[in-house]
Amino acid sequence: MTTLVTTAIAAQETAVVPDTIRKWVQLGHLAPAGRRGRGHLFRLEDVFAAERATRRAHERGRPPAGP
Repeated sequence: MTTLVTTAIAAQETAVVPDTIRKWVQLGHLAPAGRRGRGHLFRLEDVFAAERATRRAHERGRPPAGP
């Protein structure tokens, strides 16, 4: 079963602020899986994958690669 979460919950689960989740979407590192009203919903596994890729890239000192 796929777990869909809001931007706020995605941010909480990855220990970042909601603006970071929105930035990942803007940069193409994370794709919404649906909508609830005006807000996006994300697959939790996609959120964790975007977090891992972003953190690895920052550890190496460069921006993460696109999808």
